[in-house]
Amino acid sequence: MNSIESTQNDSSRRDVLTVIEAGRAAQDYWKNIWRQRELLYFLIWRDLLVRYKQTVVGTAWVLIRPLLTLMIFSVVFGRLAGLPSNGAPYTLLVFAGMLPWFFFATAVSDCTSSLSSNGALVGKIYFPRLIIPMNSVLVCLVDYLVSCLLIVGVMVWTGTTPTLRLLALPLLTLWICGLSFGIGIWCAALTVRYRDLRHLVPFLLQLGIYVSPVGYSATIVPERWRFEYSLNPMVGIIDGYRWSLLGNDFVAYLPGVGISALMTLVMIITGIFYFRRCEKTFVDFL
Repeated sequence: MNSIESTQNDSSRRDVLTVIEAGRAAQDYWKNIWRQRELLYFLIWRDLLVRYKQTVVGTAWVLIRPLLTLMIFSVVFGRLAGLPSNGAPYTLLVFAGMLPWFFFATAVSDCTSSLSSNGALVGKIYFPRLIIPMNSVLVCLVDYLVSCLLIVGVMVWTGTTPTLRLLALPLLTLWICGLSFGIGIWCAALTVRYRDLRHLVPFLLQLGIYVSPVGYSATIVPERWRFEYSLNPMVGIIDGYRWSLLGNDFVAYLPGVGISALMTLVMIITGIFYFRRCEKTFVDFL
């Protein structure tokens, strides 16, 4: 009898035994992110509630902000400055630039401060820290999807007939998610050590809306500078959105789209590499 109980106890111990191997945590990093997906869901839900809690207009703010900016940009760049739209409705031209830009700017800004604002959580429990900036991008994705509802209204108002190019919009959304995530994790990791970036990144994003072709078409840039201008990855993305929404009224600059896609891939790969390299020291600086 004692022998049977001893055998059962040994079996139970083996069932709960956890073997710690050197480098195992790094090998299972992506598996751990999947195992912690419920934490990611909870963080997204928490941030959405906090963002619109005690607001006057609630989630309608997601629609009001781009509408107001759309009106101002259309008047300033289209009416007063008289910038060309290449035959396309200027309002839709601006909207196709604003839609990805607002998502990108908000996601990068939120990622930058995400680790600092979740310092208490990072210091108490272990989980793959990449979940935090990932959460920031996904929360902004929800706002972006709500803003996409305006596409129908703007196209009806401008009398634009949608084409099959509109089917490329999900792929472009995935592209802007990847770029926001790649640059966002760079900023998040650097901000833990260099707090000045919390002030510098929003300032650069404010300048970026004028450097990127948000309120105007990239065709006003001289042809000999178009390729260098496309080193800004937002140029290719905005061109892609206009190609999708404006139909045959817009011709995308393909070399620029290619270099922007390459820049996005570089930012994602290098961003993940740098973030994981710094991840072990985050607690020491927060």
